[in-house]
Amino acid sequence: MRVYLDNNATSIVDPHVFEAMEPFFVKKYGNPSSLHQFASDTHKPLKEAMQKIYAGINAKSEDSVVITSCATESNNWVLKSIYFEYILTGRKNHIIVSEVEHPSIIATAKFLESKGCKVTYLPINSEGIVEAHTVRDFITDKTALVSIMWVNNETGAIFPIEEIGEICAAKGVLFHTDAVQAIGKLPVNVQKANIDYLTMSAHKFHGPKGVGALYMKKGKELTPLLHGGSQMNGFRSGTLNVAGIVGMGKAMEQAIDALDFEMSEVKELRDRLEDALLEIPDTFVVTPRAKRAANTILISFRGIEGEAMLWDLNRANIAASTGSACASEDLESNPVMEAIGAEADLAHTAIRFSLSRYTTGEEIDYTIEVVKNAVDRLRAISSSYAYAPEGHESKL
Repeated sequence: MRVYLDNNATSIVDPHVFEAMEPFFVKKYGNPSSLHQFASDTHKPLKEAMQKIYAGINAKSEDSVVITSCATESNNWVLKSIYFEYILTGRKNHIIVSEVEHPSIIATAKFLESKGCKVTYLPINSEGIVEAHTVRDFITDKTALVSIMWVNNETGAIFPIEEIGEICAAKGVLFHTDAVQAIGKLPVNVQKANIDYLTMSAHKFHGPKGVGALYMKKGKELTPLLHGGSQMNGFRSGTLNVAGIVGMGKAMEQAIDALDFEMSEVKELRDRLEDALLEIPDTFVVTPRAKRAANTILISFRGIEGEAMLWDLNRANIAASTGSACASEDLESNPVMEAIGAEADLAHTAIRFSLSRYTTGEEIDYTIEVVKNAVDRLRAISSSYAYAPEGHESKL
C-alpha cells in the first residue's frame, strides 16, 4: 500500500481538473493575446475559470484577482510592492508579519530589512496561534502592512483573520493574508474578513502546480512585480498559463463543493489517526483540534528524530513531512516547535501528517500500525529516550 499524507506540501490533481485542462495543451493551445481564432478559443474558458476563482473567495467583480506562477511570487509581490510604494518613498517604514509565516514571507521580510525596512515578527502563543490583540499592540502610525497567514502550514492552526482584518481596517493599515492552506479547508470570504490582499496556490487544493493568484481589493492595487506586457489588465506580464488557469478555476469549484466533506469526513479520519498516535506515551500535538484545519496533525514523539521517523515511514510507502516542503532539505528543527518554546529534543521530533479528501480509512489504519511499530523500533535504539527522566514534563 502507498499512502500520501503530505497534502500540505502538494495535493493530487483532481481527475475532473485534469480533464478540464487537457484540451488546452494540444487542441486549444492559442496565445490568448493573439488576434486569431486559435486565441479566441481560449477566451470563454479563461473567463469562466476566473469567475470560479472570484466566487471561491467572494471577491467582487471590481476587485482584481491576478494569476501568478505560485504563492511565493504572490507573497513577494505584496511585500516588495509595499516597500516600493510606502517604505522607499518615506511614507511609512514598518511592516508586521508573524514569526511562523511561510519562508516566502519571512525571507522577503528579512530582505526588506536589509534595505532599511523595519519588520516586527509577532510571536505565537502556546497553541501556535497569533493572537489578534498582539497585532493591535504592534501597529504604529508608521506601519504600512500587516501580513498574517490564515492557516499555518505546519500545525494547521487557524489564525483569527477576521479579528485581525477588523483591527487593520480600523487602524488604516493594509492587510495581507497568505491563504494557501485555507482554500478548500475552511470558508474563505475576503469581504467578511476585511482583506486587502490574499494569496492562494492551486496545487494545495487539488489543482495543478505552477499556478497561483493574488487577490487585490479595489483601490488597493499594487505596483506590478513583472513588467513587459499588458496581460492581467497590466498587473502581471507574461503569456497566460491557460491550462493552469482553467485547472485552478475547476479546482476551486471542486474545493468549494467538497468543503463540507473536508470539514466532516476528513476531520473524522484525522481524529482517528491522532487519537491512535496519542495513545503512544510521550507523544504531543500542537494546537487544539477545534483551532486547527480539519486535515492536519503536527505531532512529536519524544526520543525520535523526525528524519528517522520519516525513514521508517518512507520504507513503508507512507509520505509525511518534518516541515515546510520549501525548506525540507535543510533538516533544521521545526520552526513552529521552536516558536512555541518547545525543548530542543522535541523541536527535532515533529512529524506532520496532512490528509485530503482522497485519504481512506484503510490508509489511516495502515499508517497507525506502521507508526506504532516505528516508534517501538526507534525508541529501542534511542539513547536520548532511554535516559529521559521518568515523569519528565514537556513545555508542550
